[in-house]
Amino acid sequence: MRSMALTAVGAAAGFAGAFFVLSMAQSATDTDAQSTYRALDRFGAAFATVRSEYVEMPDDRKMIESALNGMISDLDPHSSYFDPKTFSDMQVKTSGSYGGIGLVISADQGIVKVVSPIDDTPASHAGIKAGDTILAIDGRGLQGLSLDKVQDLLRGRSGTKVHLTLMRAAGQKSLEVDLMRAAIRVEAVKFHREGDVGYIRIPAFNEETNDGVEAAIKSLKKQIGPQLKGYIIDLREDGGGVLDQAIAVSDDFLESGEIVSTRGRKPEDTQRYDAKPGDIADGKPLVVLIDGGTASASEIVAGALQDHKRATIVGMTSFGKGSVQTIIPLSGGEDGALHLTTARYYTPSGRSIQATGIVPDIAVAQGDETADVPRVEQPSEADLPHHLVAEQQVSTTKLNITRPPSGKTIGDFQLAYAVQWMNRKTLSQGGRVSAR
Repeated sequence: MRSMALTAVGAAAGFAGAFFVLSMAQSATDTDAQSTYRALDRFGAAFATVRSEYVEMPDDRKMIESALNGMISDLDPHSSYFDPKTFSDMQVKTSGSYGGIGLVISADQGIVKVVSPIDDTPASHAGIKAGDTILAIDGRGLQGLSLDKVQDLLRGRSGTKVHLTLMRAAGQKSLEVDLMRAAIRVEAVKFHREGDVGYIRIPAFNEETNDGVEAAIKSLKKQIGPQLKGYIIDLREDGGGVLDQAIAVSDDFLESGEIVSTRGRKPEDTQRYDAKPGDIADGKPLVVLIDGGTASASEIVAGALQDHKRATIVGMTSFGKGSVQTIIPLSGGEDGALHLTTARYYTPSGRSIQATGIVPDIAVAQGDETADVPRVEQPSEADLPHHLVAEQQVSTTKLNITRPPSGKTIGDFQLAYAVQWMNRKTLSQGGRVSAR
């Protein structure tokens, strides 16, 4: 996609005029151009009025950045404007580390929710859970703040304290949590053996993910030896990340065929990504664990392996983020960047999971969740305002959910189920079995 640049200027006429030139070049008809010009003229008039009449002299650049943020963020939940500082900070998240508490968050209509805590961070150690609502940071309410501003409040120098006020469920009392910020490393792949089964945890997709998966497979083969029965790929609470890493991880386990395709507004924007020969797991059985926090890049992996029948998907229906965002710097990044939704992605069978999610082959609850949990406490893409509409019909079939035995406490029931399923599959000499 071609890079796009737009310089923010102080004068209202210059701002409107720059957009007018762009709109004239892209408008299909003169009527469209005139309508766009009238709308931008209204913005110019409002901008000029604020500059001349506001009680104090406003910051021109801040006003324009706020206008840009409002324009972009109203398109869909994942499009936004990054000011120059945020754009600079954001680039660290895929390649370095930052001071913070380790939360993936979303902000919709002034409500800030935890999408997932990052493993082995102050947030996860404090017991913060997906679905928790953040009411205040250091006593400051978050109503009306942008997602970028909330992230700024959470981040800070390692060793500094931050106080969060949380709400776990509607009607419950708020929770007060004190945390110490730490250096949050780009989330690394983790692995260990579960008997004769290899377990690989992918908390996010960053520039190091595929190397981490390949290293995990190599190490687990050496640890377990010839009796290795298969692998469990844990994508639970994985909020996504870099697209090319999701493609690379999918390719690790596929010999051929499509992994994913992306389709933008124009036919020429369509791209298809195919697997190259070579399965690093040597054809061993795979189980992929997913849940409501499995989103975006992690859904690409789950969808590709499910469509090719290369893996059995176990857990609960995923988040349903089936769109692709492109970062488009403005003036080379000097004026920030647009984080813009530019395409939808499709699994190998041609299905869009936007606002529907990946439905597991075997539905297994972690324990306390039920099919009747209020949607506000178990949000998905379909619950976000302005989300792209689903192309596929939402299934109304009620999942037959396997739950832990009544009165029995199991630390990670979904993982325990996956291990048991893998062992039984191996005993059946490759036949597909159900451990219900």
